[in-house]
Amino acid sequence: MKSLLCRNAFTASQKPYIAMIFVQFAYAGMALFSKAAIAKGMNPFVFVVYRQAFASLALSPFAFFLESQKASPLSYSSVCKIFLVSLFGLTLCLNLYYVAINYTTATFAAATTNTIPAITFVLAGLLRIESISIKYLHGIAKVLGSVVSVSGALVFAFVKGPPLRFLNWYPEIQKQVSESSPTNDCPIGRWIKGALIMISANTAWSLWLVLQGSIIKQYPAKVRLTTLQCFFSCIQSAFWAVAAERNPSAWKLGWDIHLVSVVYCGLVINGITYWIQVWAIEKKGPVFIAIFTPFALIITAIFSAFLWKETLHWGSVGGAVLLVGGLYSVLWGKNREERINKIVGNDNDEENPEGKEEITMESTLNNH
Repeated sequence: MKSLLCRNAFTASQKPYIAMIFVQFAYAGMALFSKAAIAKGMNPFVFVVYRQAFASLALSPFAFFLESQKASPLSYSSVCKIFLVSLFGLTLCLNLYYVAINYTTATFAAATTNTIPAITFVLAGLLRIESISIKYLHGIAKVLGSVVSVSGALVFAFVKGPPLRFLNWYPEIQKQVSESSPTNDCPIGRWIKGALIMISANTAWSLWLVLQGSIIKQYPAKVRLTTLQCFFSCIQSAFWAVAAERNPSAWKLGWDIHLVSVVYCGLVINGITYWIQVWAIEKKGPVFIAIFTPFALIITAIFSAFLWKETLHWGSVGGAVLLVGGLYSVLWGKNREERINKIVGNDNDEENPEGKEEITMESTLNNH
């Protein structure tokens, strides 16, 4: 009986980690489907409207029937907060992301999204949602892990090195690709403009992650909260798309990759993964969610190597090692911090001298 309870407790503690790995696999699929749909001529702003609309329609029945008892009446201030969070985190982030791709390249866009952990860490620290302390070992591990993780993601995207021979499907094609640089095809002014827009998109998404915690406390019905955010984002994106695309034929959907991509992004990404992230933010905080973001780049590259015969390089392998090492460091620091906070919160000094001794030893190690 005791072993069964321990096993259930272990499974419950691992749920946020499993959930975030699933989210990153889902985001890798989003990158593949979105790339295919937009490459086939679908307007990216229209794409955002449809994915938000599909998500709103799919989540509405669940929000109505599953959380009818949990949901409290929405006040005017709560509606305004949800509307503004939807504007910054969903509408601005998605639309600015697609605008930035037009100014830079898809590789650059994928690489810069991996600055989200660092931006989220800074925003959460400034808003005092995440503790940043270098007095203890766990604080140092969180700061250094964030830096190493972002560095690994940038190395993964920009440092090539020799190709992996066992995955080098088309050497002649890869030679042509390696001889061309994205910066040579794009003027420096246009490139800088795209980089600034992409950083703005990432900052908007980081702000969405950070602000979810306070909204959940006021409105704990997570499915309804996700549905409302998708609905508001759909309306906001519709105004954006109508202003940017005046051709009615751009809004037509057929039985092709456009429809498949919209349904996948609407149901899986906007519906399921947004709800999972809201749930995980409540459990672990925004930095925990953001630190998993670089995994999507690795997953996408692996799938691209096997599905589209793209070549991986040893630079990507080195970046992946740094990325995973930094991720492990942050997660270790957060787990250590939670353990110490739990000891301090639940036990007095007289009741738990071992906990006090553990904290004192860690502080002493840092002082030396």
